[in-house]
Amino acid sequence: MQTILFFQPVIGGALMNTAKIGLALSFTLLVITACTAERTDNDNPLTQSKPEKEQIKQIKPGTPNEENSIVKTPLAEVSLSKGSADFSKHANVGLALQARYHTEVVPFPPRRESSIIQPNKDNYLPTPSNGVFLTSQAPLSTFSVDVDTGSYANVRSYLQLGNKPHPDAIREEAFINYFDYNYPAPENKDQPFSIFTELAPAPWHKDRKLMRITLKGYDVPVTERKPSNLVFLIDVSGSMNESNKLPLLIKSLSLLVNQLSDKDTVSLITYASSTKLLLKPTPASEKSVILDALKGLKAGGATNGEGGIQLAYQQALNAKIEKGVNRVVLATDGDFNVGTTNIDELKAIIKEKRKQGIALTTLGFGRGNYNDAVMEQLANIGDGNHAYIDTLHEAKKVLSRQLSGTVQHIASDVKVQVEFNPDAVKEYRLIGYTNRKLRDEDFKNDAVDAGDIGAGHTVTALYELTLAGAEGQIDELRYAKSNKVNNPSELLEVKVRYKLPGSEVSKMVKRQVKQSTVLNDFDKASEDFRFAAAVAAFAQKLKDNRYLTGMSYPEIAEIARKSRGNDPFNYRGEFVSLVEIAPSL
Repeated sequence: MQTILFFQPVIGGALMNTAKIGLALSFTLLVITACTAERTDNDNPLTQSKPEKEQIKQIKPGTPNEENSIVKTPLAEVSLSKGSADFSKHANVGLALQARYHTEVVPFPPRRESSIIQPNKDNYLPTPSNGVFLTSQAPLSTFSVDVDTGSYANVRSYLQLGNKPHPDAIREEAFINYFDYNYPAPENKDQPFSIFTELAPAPWHKDRKLMRITLKGYDVPVTERKPSNLVFLIDVSGSMNESNKLPLLIKSLSLLVNQLSDKDTVSLITYASSTKLLLKPTPASEKSVILDALKGLKAGGATNGEGGIQLAYQQALNAKIEKGVNRVVLATDGDFNVGTTNIDELKAIIKEKRKQGIALTTLGFGRGNYNDAVMEQLANIGDGNHAYIDTLHEAKKVLSRQLSGTVQHIASDVKVQVEFNPDAVKEYRLIGYTNRKLRDEDFKNDAVDAGDIGAGHTVTALYELTLAGAEGQIDELRYAKSNKVNNPSELLEVKVRYKLPGSEVSKMVKRQVKQSTVLNDFDKASEDFRFAAAVAAFAQKLKDNRYLTGMSYPEIAEIARKSRGNDPFNYRGEFVSLVEIAPSL
């Protein structure tokens, strides 16, 4: 062993002290040399046997590597997060290294959920933002309403974990419709919703206007709610064995059960490698029986989604309530990996059962392998709605506070068609509803399926408009035709078709929007309008929408903060916090 000593020159009367220090240093070096001589190759990390090396490096992908986490600092206590066997195992390896090399193992960050340290296999349908249309070439815009809010809750979970979501996870209309807006409900139930419009300058561009179309459905008191025949179809496969999946699912459905009345019934079916009927239709008056069955659920096995769906629909048909609510509630992470996994085959099954009066609601759980693409499509085909449950707070919103809207529809096959006056509106762009657009001729075709509106639900659509005389985004056409109307002061006409429950023939309501109703100042618009504009701006910016220019996250947060209004459950306040953390992602 070679030892190199460094000496510093000593000045004046310190020579005697230097001699003493040198003697002590010599003795210390002798002790160190003796101890080092006794060290064997087995103690040397550079000459360890191969099996021991491999044992230290056998760490799951995505988990911090302890060898890279070692720093040469004084000993310190290692803090570990609770509830993770994997993390405890890795920590034991780290403690062994710490004892051997007299170093500190950097503590691992608290484990929030297991999917954070796993490859993200979440699946989404492509949802590109809508483009700009010239009214002279395409004066009609037609789409189906959609009250699904799953996209917003799903993206919220990404942001709260410090991750930027995939652009396809962001559906602008789900963001906008996540929030309640304060409009009076209709008095006449033959027209199940009121129609409102509002126009003001777009906050993100001086040459654009923003138009909001809102449908407000009437609410149904609990005492007037129709009897419900609900079939819980629950995924108990191995992929559900995480705290934010099956345990949260059980708590969420327990909330729903506690809101049911004695005239309701619940069936319970589970599916994994096999399908099991745990509860035949059971009156909601026997809540303890239903709740005990839920609490006893355990996860394990593969996922036979088709077998479960077939049995669930059969149970729903067996217990069908005429003129009541008949609905399958599918709760899963959407990870179908056994049986029929073809989405078209699943959609065919659900479409056929829809014709027999059985609707489908999908509740999504978990992160890492969440199949949003499947969940949303199945709900759309099944005349139901899709929600993503990431917290018990969200479960209370969807399954408790909004129970009537979740299970009972007041209008079906609701379609919106906007006709623009080319002499007054140069261009338009629909924000969101990418996968809910319809052909113009589908508006009058009652055979074409569309979305439903639940009791108390609010449906909002936003259009970005370029009025005549303003600079557009598309060059004007030389040979475009201009169709004059009797009243050139009209900007557009909004038409809505819908069917009352049990009817196969649609009704239509319409209203015209005049130039004189356009506000000249964004700040003069209603609180709800300004808040909806902030939500739309946030969704577009987060999605990297190329049409949203000149607006920062702080500006969006400021608009939302000033237009928060009455917010008893802090949904809007939570939104402001999401906007504030977005720039750091």
